[in-house]
Amino acid sequence: MRDLPDTDGVPHPTRWPLYHLNVYARWLIRRRFDVRLHETGNIPATGPVVFASNHIGIIDGPLLAIFTPRPVHALTKLEMFEHWFLGPFLRWAGQVPLYRMGSDPAAVKMTLRVLRDGNAVGIYPEGHRGAGDLARFKRGAAYFAMVSGAPVVPVTMLGSRDPGGGVSSLPHKGARIDIVYGEPFHVERVGWPRTREQVGHVSGLLQKHMQVQQDHALALTGRELPGPLPTEENDD
Repeated sequence: MRDLPDTDGVPHPTRWPLYHLNVYARWLIRRRFDVRLHETGNIPATGPVVFASNHIGIIDGPLLAIFTPRPVHALTKLEMFEHWFLGPFLRWAGQVPLYRMGSDPAAVKMTLRVLRDGNAVGIYPEGHRGAGDLARFKRGAAYFAMVSGAPVVPVTMLGSRDPGGGVSSLPHKGARIDIVYGEPFHVERVGWPRTREQVGHVSGLLQKHMQVQQDHALALTGRELPGPLPTEENDD
């Protein structure tokens, strides 16, 4: 079997900030929000891992990267990197730019490089912010798991957007934010070629697994999802 794409010449995203500055970032965020982590024992201590999270609020990405016990290189929409300040900061913080409107070989190769080196990536299968119920589910997480053999750890974000809050709104000061790490989803590594049918089948299994883990997270925390975004807003 062959494995594509080749990542030998792809640089690994910056790692230093994720390893050395997160403790300060956690302290700052906790001055405003009550962030609680649950079931971190489900996170593999070593080796490649894909953190697949629901997406309800604008701060989900920073929360995933800053509070997860392992440094996370999250796929982040390309538009965020076009901001004069935020773009350089995201690159400095080791996040991976992703073009969402079509294929993005550069993002795929960089993500696979991270996994090949035994590190962690973050991805949002829903594609953009919304109700966070995983009803819409893209195939990227399943693809990366199949290519790398990395387990997928479901992540349920709760409280990172208030009910009725808009696409760019922050939760109220003092809000409780729960981050629940679910049981890992495992799939055997599949060499090239990988068919669309194979990826679609695994993605469907992963979606069901994440929905079960999300139900568990809701029961564990006694929380509810915030509901859909206001009808006039979207995160395209």
